[in-house]
Amino acid sequence: MTDSKNLISPAEIIALWADKLRDLSAAGLNYSENVYDKNRYEAIQEMAMEMLAFATAQPLESITPLKETVFSRMSPVVAGAAAVINKEGKILLMRRSDNQLWVMPGGQMEVGESPAEAVVRETLEETGIRCTAKALSGIYDSRLWDKGRNQHVYKFTFLCEPVTEQAETPSHSNETLEIGWFDENKLPDDLYNGHVKRINDAYQVWKGNGQAYFD
Repeated sequence: MTDSKNLISPAEIIALWADKLRDLSAAGLNYSENVYDKNRYEAIQEMAMEMLAFATAQPLESITPLKETVFSRMSPVVAGAAAVINKEGKILLMRRSDNQLWVMPGGQMEVGESPAEAVVRETLEETGIRCTAKALSGIYDSRLWDKGRNQHVYKFTFLCEPVTEQAETPSHSNETLEIGWFDENKLPDDLYNGHVKRINDAYQVWKGNGQAYFD
């Protein structure tokens, strides 16, 4: 495997530093009782947001809303994707509205749900397809497989089976331009590069040839 760390840009390194400070400040604000310590951790949090804004060339005002969500977490963000493969061996993909690339449905997990429940929920919300999770096909570190991520993310991928291929109206249709079922050897040319390996790993599990991948 290529040593992806050698390919990390200076901006990505700064973003990773910002994410580490985000984690430290969130833990400090959660556990410290001394008001002076809390003030120091809030200062670290502000510094982390400024670093992230600098690394991503965004105005600080666009980072500030993350203070109550991403910057309040004490650990890497956890997300998941569903490799929904039907009996004919076709995989469900969606074209995202933000980058116009084809991806597996998925997203960030919520407190109170299991990883498998999260990918099933995200699939229904984004595509209108109901599915069930059958097996874990991989856990991926965003530092290795998702260039340009602003936060450190652990991404679960589950092999899923469709309950029906008749799509309902998705509740989060604004996130999806279109959906489609694709053969393993006829995937879209504009497939998100970060999902190439995940899709291949899912097919190996589907065929019974592989175990779950992990970094």
